[in-house]
Amino acid sequence: MAAMTRIGILAGGGRLPITIAQSVAARGGAVHIVGIEGEADPDIAGFPHTWVNWGQIGRMLATLRAEDARELVIAGGVRRPDLWRVRPDAGLFRNLPLIIQLLAGGDDSVLKRVVRFFEGNGFMVRGVHEVAPDLLADSGRLGSLALGGQDLDDAELGFAVRWALGPVDAGQAVVTARGKVLAIEGAEGTDAMLERVAALPGRGRNGPREGVLTKGPKPGQELRVDMPAIGPRTVERVATAGLAGVAVEAGGVLVLDRGETVRRADALGCALQGFARGAPAERLAAVGPERLARLVGRIHPRRRDIADIETGFAAVAALAPFSTGRSAMVLRRYLLAIEAAEGAAAMLQRAAASRRQWGLRWRRAGVLVRRADSHDAAEEGALRSLLLQAAALELAGIAVAGPPDALDPLQGMGRLADDLGLFLVLCEAA
Repeated sequence: MAAMTRIGILAGGGRLPITIAQSVAARGGAVHIVGIEGEADPDIAGFPHTWVNWGQIGRMLATLRAEDARELVIAGGVRRPDLWRVRPDAGLFRNLPLIIQLLAGGDDSVLKRVVRFFEGNGFMVRGVHEVAPDLLADSGRLGSLALGGQDLDDAELGFAVRWALGPVDAGQAVVTARGKVLAIEGAEGTDAMLERVAALPGRGRNGPREGVLTKGPKPGQELRVDMPAIGPRTVERVATAGLAGVAVEAGGVLVLDRGETVRRADALGCALQGFARGAPAERLAAVGPERLARLVGRIHPRRRDIADIETGFAAVAALAPFSTGRSAMVLRRYLLAIEAAEGAAAMLQRAAASRRQWGLRWRRAGVLVRRADSHDAAEEGALRSLLLQAAALELAGIAVAGPPDALDPLQGMGRLADDLGLFLVLCEAA
């Protein structure tokens, strides 16, 4: 990066945009931060900055051009904007067809479209790792402690689960302990996932220190706008959840406030370690694709529901070899949540909270997809409860995949699905 190059920073929430600005300034560069109202940290005021509302696309682009910030970094967490509350300007209406397209799909597809949008408007989108390479995690031990024994095995399992979920744009972070998957990150983010782990029976600071948080980019992830990160708060939540440490992909994860992160990790007895990136040495085969779909009841899934079903089935099938991920909640092909140790009912409730961030104003949106691995006498009762919960949460329906002996007892649930206004689809696995 040449001296005094002006970098534009489109700032969402958290400290990352400020950390980037500090890193750029330390190497002689200049920045102008465009902060999203309600998202960006007020401390961006320590640098040249402009505040914009989500609807002020024209003001956003005009500010970056006026400041000659043709190289742009997009950083910080954002929530899906409630389109009923934005204050649009002319730039939003000029780009409205593109904006609508941006909001369709999962995180990675959205972010790739965001990159294309700014590139189409004459900006060069840079990754954090390009303008602030000192923030990247190194390979090997980052603090004074290293993972060992069972914790290394758990880290390997976590990386394998993450890789398996890559094709469905999910699973940036996974928590494993003693060979079992405790949690898979969904729309709620890593911090909330760690809080969920801390609430599991037997977890917490007073329990045994075992298990690992693994984190890294998904295969094919758009790293210019969505590189994973850890920081002091991550370490504190890992310790609160009773985990032994954090395993990250070297060169693929940002370490924010590195000095403080390492200091807190050492003080809390939490290992921090970077591992070389790459696919697991041996991939476990997922269950086969569904070959026969049966509609149970009178209500048919819509075309967008069918797309959600396909995404959900891909996720639960990929996780079958790991004995986890039995249920998933999908909305617009986006995996809001995947079941792990907390159970399907708790997963659905968690997904419902994330669903509200989409600003939806119509009923019956989103699909619960469930894997029935074998005949289970309790599955019919479980499905009945999930149908009631799905109706209360205003989902469109439920789809269940499995062998014939697992699905046949469920065919009598069509009447209940009809009464609740839900579709129920049974898909026989090959």
